[in-house]
Amino acid sequence: MRPVSRRGFTAMALAALATVPRASTPPRPGPGASGAPGRGAGATGEMRGVWVASVTNRDWPSRPGLSAARQRAELTALLDTAVRTRLNTVVLQVRPTADALWPSPHEPWSQYLTGTQGADPGWDPLGTAVEEAHARGLELHAWFNPYRVAMHADPARLAPSHPARRNPDWVVRYGGKLYYNPGLPQVRAFVREAMLDAVRRYPVDAVHFDDYFYPYPVAGQTFDDDLAYDTHGGAFPDRAAWRRDNVDRLVRDMAAGIRAIRPGTRFGISPFGVWRNAETDERGSATRAGVQTYDDLHADTRRWARENWIDYICPQLYWHIGFAPADYAELVRWWADVVRDSGTRLYAGEALYKAGDPAQPAAWQDPAELSRHLTLAGTYPQVRGHVFFAAREVAADPIGAMARVVADHYGRSAEPPR
Repeated sequence: MRPVSRRGFTAMALAALATVPRASTPPRPGPGASGAPGRGAGATGEMRGVWVASVTNRDWPSRPGLSAARQRAELTALLDTAVRTRLNTVVLQVRPTADALWPSPHEPWSQYLTGTQGADPGWDPLGTAVEEAHARGLELHAWFNPYRVAMHADPARLAPSHPARRNPDWVVRYGGKLYYNPGLPQVRAFVREAMLDAVRRYPVDAVHFDDYFYPYPVAGQTFDDDLAYDTHGGAFPDRAAWRRDNVDRLVRDMAAGIRAIRPGTRFGISPFGVWRNAETDERGSATRAGVQTYDDLHADTRRWARENWIDYICPQLYWHIGFAPADYAELVRWWADVVRDSGTRLYAGEALYKAGDPAQPAAWQDPAELSRHLTLAGTYPQVRGHVFFAAREVAADPIGAMARVVADHYGRSAEPPR
């Protein structure tokens, strides 16, 4: 898997079998993102989405330092491709590394625009994206990464004004990268306010988090949050429970902030596809994943969906039908059961980037694999659509997998979910 993709960890996450089972924590009620349970029930439309990753210039802009006109032209070309492919939603990464693709008063301009973090690109990418998407009948979901500070581990490389440089005690070095510490209340308050600034400024249709909360495990390394745990973790039975509560707090507080600022804006999360393996927890899926979001990323994604903390969940189901450690068919069934009778909408995250990649198993060399995913998911009424990773592959479509999806399933345009 290419290191530039946020999905790189997904391919590695099944390399080992699950570890010793861990005890689960009982759920407790929480507020829904929309302010009332059941908002998703009875909704119309079908999600046909595409992720546009800006981190490391994965999808857009194609490289840093392009002129404002060239960046804008590339962006509108991606939107036009989405329309031509009969998609209806663009999920644009606007805060890839504790930075911004809009004129934020809290964080510096992203280096992926100009090549220099903090340098003004001469235009407003997020504002333009919202305007141009809406002009084409597309929804624009603003995609934020809450805690990742840098794809390197050197604070001196950050812009001098960067909050992580002004508050070095907020930052943890781990796995060759820098992260904000989710265990600090002041960090959670800051990142929430930094993200909500975009919601105040722009009529985005949704706020979108991906799969990164606490970072993916790195062998032989420890995420050093000892001081934060000693200070704030006394009420919890163990560190894992405290960490899950930290993530829960961010999700609940973000939902409340969105609801207060712009009630019509939805809140969705795209987690790693496996909550827990059944051998770890009888409520889990019949999988053998080496990563479980509940235990390793401290993200109780099942709870968020079942208790309506968020408006939609889009698990990254990045494996082919019949893949023994994590079968797409099993995970679609499991997630459909999770959201059944809840107000949370379910969309399936699809690994278009694997189609035709010679490093992938034989199933991914078949242009019809993704089309079969949509056919199978269509047997579950709880699955309300799909989001494809990512924009570069939608445009290039090396083996025609996306064209096959369009021919088989997207014969006419569809309204996004309402």
